Amino acid sequence: MHEYQEKLTKLLLDKNNSLTTSQARTWIELLWDDFETTYAKAGRSYMGSEMTEKIVRSWIEQYGESLHEFVARNPKYKDYLNQDNEKLH
Repeated sequence: MHEYQEKLTKLLLDKNNSLTTSQARTWIELLWDDFETTYAKAGRSYMGSEMTEKIVRSWIEQYGESLHEFVARNPKYKDYLNQDNEKLH
């Protein structure tokens, strides 16, 4: 799972230069968990990390450029993605 998440973090950083590495990693973890939780709540069988990676990758391809704008519209996520002192990549 961590190998998939590292690849997805790099992909997100390539798509969005407004995120720090830490923020991109947090986004990947949130998206990963959201998909797996939603899938489980729907009563579906676990399809493995490969399926989750495929879905999160598609979200990054579609929305990755603007994920940093999400916090402005949804302040409850601010604590998760709070700007830190880490330099942008």
